Amino acid sequence: MDIKNKRISDDEFNRIRAEVLTQWPTGKDVDFQEAVDYQKAIPEERRFAEKLVKAKNEGRTLTQPRAGVALINEHIELLQHLQDAGEADLLPTTIDSYTRQNRYEDCENGIRVSQQEGRSMLNGFPAVNHGVQGCRRVIEALKTPVQVRHGTPDARLLAEITFAGGFTSYEGGGISYNLPYTKNVPMERTIRDWQYVDRLTGIYEEAGVSINREPYGPLTGTLVPPCISHAVAVIEALLAAEQGVKNVTVGYGQGGNLLQDIAAIRSLEELTNEYLEKYGYKDVIVTTVFHQWMGGFPQDEAKAFGVISWGSVAAALSKATKVIVKTPHE
Repeated sequence: MDIKNKRISDDEFNRIRAEVLTQWPTGKDVDFQEAVDYQKAIPEERRFAEKLVKAKNEGRTLTQPRAGVALINEHIELLQHLQDAGEADLLPTTIDSYTRQNRYEDCENGIRVSQQEGRSMLNGFPAVNHGVQGCRRVIEALKTPVQVRHGTPDARLLAEITFAGGFTSYEGGGISYNLPYTKNVPMERTIRDWQYVDRLTGIYEEAGVSINREPYGPLTGTLVPPCISHAVAVIEALLAAEQGVKNVTVGYGQGGNLLQDIAAIRSLEELTNEYLEKYGYKDVIVTTVFHQWMGGFPQDEAKAFGVISWGSVAAALSKATKVIVKTPHE
């Protein structure tokens, strides 16, 4: 497969899209113009890109947890609790593992068993199966911007449904969602599939809807040298920009050395801007995300809080635009 950093043509995109939207029955409910109109009606304070830009301009670091369960009502209840009691600045919708592998039949079974058992039997929210209207129920129940967080090598249908469903930020990339999450899918294929996601984001941008895109910074999770994760982040930012993405958040996973972690976030933003400018992408807004420690946590709750607090200090001193927070239950 010949991969180039070249914008997908409209004809090729539409040809691929016709196939993508048939991968599961809920794909038929995606109507692009109706989705654009729906996105435009979302108030500014509930739009991810706008809130990130405002925080960057004000020098604030926003907080965002991870969370996701199988059923719509329970997922809404969980996110409302994080919003109201937890005072999260930004909200997640973590997608389940079956969706990440495009195993939608298994998702359907997981939803059914979750209903029978009265608790989530999936480790996330199966957005493709819940469809556009199910996603909109989640978005409309909240007053805080919501991002799709997952780990899907082929995230094309998930992007179509969640964008139409009102989500205003989307994590992942062709490299960063290959290395940590799959061993059997060639990177050429994941890069190509993620060029589709980025082109879809670019088409929304051209229609007047800015959707934030976030490459996955921590990669394999712990002790990744900043030079490696920075290189991947810059490459994925360039890939996204070529497809028309205008709002990118690049990330880094905490290593534990306070000085290095602060320098890593600051240099990451500087390098991303430098290379975007160098290759002619002069109108892309770059923000940053600091991921608190992704490795094993102490069994002692006080020590676990210590790890979390250390990550909070690093995020604040680095002036990251947002921080992905942990809990002592890790």
